[in-house]
Amino acid sequence: MSSRSSSKESQPLLSANRDQDASSYHSVQVSESSLPIDDPPPLNQVSRVQLFWILAGLWSAVFLGSLDGTIVATLLSPIGSYFNKSEQSSYLGTSYLLSVCCFTPLYGRLSDILGRKGAMLLGLTLFGSGTIACAFAPTMEALIVARAIAGMGGGGVMTVSSIAISDLVPLKQRGLYQGMTNILFGLGAGLGGPFGGWVNDTLGWRAAFLLQAPLLLVSFTLVALKVNIKLPNEIETQSTYSKLQRIDFMGSFTLVGAVAGLLLGFSLKTTEELPWSHPLIWGLFCTSAVFWVAFILVEAYWAPYPVMPLRLITQRTPLAISLANFLASMTAFSTIYNVPLYFSAVRLNSSTNAGLHLLPHSIALSTGSMIAGWMMRRTGKLYYLTLASVGLTIIASICLALWDDYTSQYHLWLDIIPQGFGMASLITTTLIAMIAGVYKEDMAVATGITYLFRTTGQVLGVSLSGAVLQSILLRKLRQRITGPGSLEIIEEIRHSISSIPGLAPAQRKAAVESYADALHVVFICHIAINILVFIACVPIEEHPLPGTLQEQEEHYRNQQLAQNDTASAVDSP
Repeated sequence: MSSRSSSKESQPLLSANRDQDASSYHSVQVSESSLPIDDPPPLNQVSRVQLFWILAGLWSAVFLGSLDGTIVATLLSPIGSYFNKSEQSSYLGTSYLLSVCCFTPLYGRLSDILGRKGAMLLGLTLFGSGTIACAFAPTMEALIVARAIAGMGGGGVMTVSSIAISDLVPLKQRGLYQGMTNILFGLGAGLGGPFGGWVNDTLGWRAAFLLQAPLLLVSFTLVALKVNIKLPNEIETQSTYSKLQRIDFMGSFTLVGAVAGLLLGFSLKTTEELPWSHPLIWGLFCTSAVFWVAFILVEAYWAPYPVMPLRLITQRTPLAISLANFLASMTAFSTIYNVPLYFSAVRLNSSTNAGLHLLPHSIALSTGSMIAGWMMRRTGKLYYLTLASVGLTIIASICLALWDDYTSQYHLWLDIIPQGFGMASLITTTLIAMIAGVYKEDMAVATGITYLFRTTGQVLGVSLSGAVLQSILLRKLRQRITGPGSLEIIEEIRHSISSIPGLAPAQRKAAVESYADALHVVFICHIAINILVFIACVPIEEHPLPGTLQEQEEHYRNQQLAQNDTASAVDSP
């Protein structure tokens, strides 16, 4: 599915009669001829009751993963105080996110080797083991390691559930199911904070991890009993040893090393406030570069079943979608972290009030994905919906960059809504575009790649925006606060926002204005990055979205025919 630059290459990949509509650069047309009567039935056609139980198993795992994330965020302060190591509490989140980013792409290929059930059970086992280990961790260091183990499975839970739903639901309806997934994810994230705080106040923080065990057991049981998704016969009939031989161990190892070195370098730059010239930062970046080179060589020349096929990531649509997800996730998570900071440090609101300003964003996230899914089911189109979604994020970024002392409460509460709605719609449409634009055998791996770029963007968005914020903030504070004791005051302002209301009026004004200037620069960066997201989305091709599983099988057969014809044309003299 390479770029179509010549007339011969512009023959549609999915069309049975190979007639392409030349009027649309982004559309690949497909014949609407009916299926032959002797076509085999879809591999994974299930009844509504069966689908209900399968989704119950998958979605319970997704709900648990999102619940756990906000539970831990609420417990950072109590855990840090318990071990008397509050300065290390941020690593509980960092270790989990780093682990998720490193291991998420591996589950795409693992789900093709172990099966959807096997990969999902592996993810739940690792996630559950890490979560239970957190409850009994004797030291902060052990707790950080346990969170990393949980992250090894947490990323897989999200990825494999998405892959499994794609096996069972035709592409035209896939967006609606993704919307329902996002609603459950948002519900778990919304309940996790209050639940974690209540459990900590009544039973202690360790109980917050232990009380996840019953739901984890329910999810594991449902997946083990109900998620029976068949793979092609050539994989199903292989022995366990043969399946293990298909695992790209070298590719997986080098990919984990490459991603870990990159993200750890950026995370240490932000959390430890190390300079860019620090040997540890450069050492991690250089190590990451070496692993990236090794990974590319392994995938190109060594691995028979690459964990991330280079032929896939270099194609037009997958490459565009990967870049768009990476950049959009950077601004999305930077927004989530920095908007509450604006209300705490600039408007001097309470933490509760600052957090409440994200509520419209959360509602928009839930509804945006559902509405995008409904529109795709109704129209069968996604290209212009994708561009419109990015347009909404650009509008939101501009609105946030215009915030000042005279901005009305109406805008302060509602300006963030287009960001949540647009981002939810974007990740839904691009996921469907990715699945529709690759061959059937690449669907699981392509889904894993999408989640890799998304989670990596999330981590880098928080790290880089934090680095930009602190750099501008420090410079502005040094300009505005001088005299005896100024260094101590500046450090206190940078590390404890709660100290700002207690400062002398002149110093308080300087702190507020410095934070406002720094956040203004961050929000301007969001505008620039979201414009890049729009540019990245322009090359995305729009493939037909089958409305039934039968049509979807025909869709994949046409892909295979086109692939065979292309190979024959290349081989012929």
